[in-house]
Amino acid sequence: MPEGPEIRKAADKVAAAIVGKKVLKLEFGLAHLKAHESHFKGMTIKAVDTFGKAMVTRFEHPINRERLNIYSHNQLYGRWLCCPANQPPASTRQLRLGIYTEDQWALLYSASDIFVLTDEEVRQHPFIKKLGKDVLNPETTVEDVLAQLQSATYYNRQLGGFLTEQSFLAGLGNYLRCDILFSAGVLPTRKPAELSPQTLRKLAHEILRIPRQSYQTESITNDPVTVKKLLAEGSSLEHARFMVFHREGLPCYQCGKPIIKKNTGSQPCYICESCQK
Repeated sequence: MPEGPEIRKAADKVAAAIVGKKVLKLEFGLAHLKAHESHFKGMTIKAVDTFGKAMVTRFEHPINRERLNIYSHNQLYGRWLCCPANQPPASTRQLRLGIYTEDQWALLYSASDIFVLTDEEVRQHPFIKKLGKDVLNPETTVEDVLAQLQSATYYNRQLGGFLTEQSFLAGLGNYLRCDILFSAGVLPTRKPAELSPQTLRKLAHEILRIPRQSYQTESITNDPVTVKKLLAEGSSLEHARFMVFHREGLPCYQCGKPIIKKNTGSQPCYICESCQK
């Protein structure tokens, strides 16, 4: 499933294509949303916001200032594509949302979690309402993360079980969880209560650093210098881009011992038992 960095990248592309432009036509591929299509004609696309793994496209009527929003969650298969007007991409996917302006189209394929909401309904949406602070928000600090780790809700729970809960922090998923824990040198079975203050602060720092690096580098969590070297040596990007995620049986980049996979929470976690004590 796309995680916070990938959704923010998709939102950036959609925003660059259509924000500030008027809707010529808007099309839903889900029957229960068809009645809303005519409401958006002539509206101006004002912004594309993200809330962890969810996206909210905001519209405003240029005359009566009516506000509407479209909430979408890509889940596992959803994908946004942008293209020049009248040049749709070849795709066998089902179109779920099409936003058409004079010169650019923004098309969402395969997603099914889509709603038309007012501003207040966005704030009260069950997914958004429960979210913790967003790891990509520059206002989210290490101190905020420490406060969550030390809170009664999480302090005595295993890290591997809650790091991907969106109520802890918004935007984290499994590849981030695995590489955050590796970079902090902590096993997923450990609890915040068992960590020294120094290790806890290191973990909090990595919880912010790695997703932000991933956003800046097209989903690369490994050291960029190491990645460049590995690619020059013939490695595939898929093997080079992560520190431990999806690298079961391959040597750890730090100690050379094989990465192993263990089930932790609802998803497998990739770890190096030598580097994560």
